[in-house]
Amino acid sequence: MADRKPQNNGFSSQTQIPIPGLDPRNKYAFACAILASMTSMLIGYDVGVMSGAGPFIKDDLKISDVQLEILMGILNVYCLLGSVAAGQTSNWVGRRYTIVVASAIHFLGAILMGFATNYAFLMVGRFVAGIGAGYAIMIAPVYTAELSPANCRGFLGSFPEFFGNAGVLLGYVSNYAFSKLPLQLGWRFMLGVGVIPSMFLALGVLAMPESPRWLVLQGRLGDAKRVLDKTSNSKEEAQCVAGMVVSLATLGVSLTIIDHSEKKLIWAVALAITSVLAYVATFSIGMWPITWDKLGSGS
Repeated sequence: MADRKPQNNGFSSQTQIPIPGLDPRNKYAFACAILASMTSMLIGYDVGVMSGAGPFIKDDLKISDVQLEILMGILNVYCLLGSVAAGQTSNWVGRRYTIVVASAIHFLGAILMGFATNYAFLMVGRFVAGIGAGYAIMIAPVYTAELSPANCRGFLGSFPEFFGNAGVLLGYVSNYAFSKLPLQLGWRFMLGVGVIPSMFLALGVLAMPESPRWLVLQGRLGDAKRVLDKTSNSKEEAQCVAGMVVSLATLGVSLTIIDHSEKKLIWAVALAITSVLAYVATFSIGMWPITWDKLGSGS
């Protein structure tokens, strides 16, 4: 019994193969995702700061409870309008410059609210800032999902929610910091200091790359490949993702030709089928999560 040798369970002598999904995250994509997701702080700050500024605004401008409730609750309506407009804007000018637009609009709104002298003036500033915040909450998750490597897209995609809540916290901090100022100045500083994150984001986004998906939609395949080389975990992954995007772009072109042609174009049908097969072929090398991620996010 003492001389009995331990049985080989088939695992101890085998070399452990690293799992691609556990590779270290790409630092460049990580930094870009953080910076882009910080745009969600804009709406978080607007929500948080108004909860503390409201009582001071009511006392200073002598407005009713109903007017204050409208001022505080109307932000969601304004954000909805901004989110709708941001989708088309991002298709025109790109994801990166849409973040700049969001920051610039919110910057203007914060200034208007900070210098408001009456209720109507304040509502105009709230409207402008709300449009900017709506832009921010739409473009942040889109840009992050399109730029992130496949193995950490879910993790990086949660950043906009995190920074949105961080913005609420900063709003509360601002309330506390300026609550001791005179009545006419305190709430104006609370609202006006929102220009700081807007200015920081507008400048920081210039160091970020454009979304590779948008670049492909514009026919800039070379630029898209360079971005993928920087943000992917390996050259092979970048080539696979680029191949998937090219396949989808080719499918879109072929289907458009078929739809607008009065004749039955065999070559266009064959091109569409080939594009689908080329895209599905990437599933066999582990790229299928990208498809399910896009379907789940509605992008």
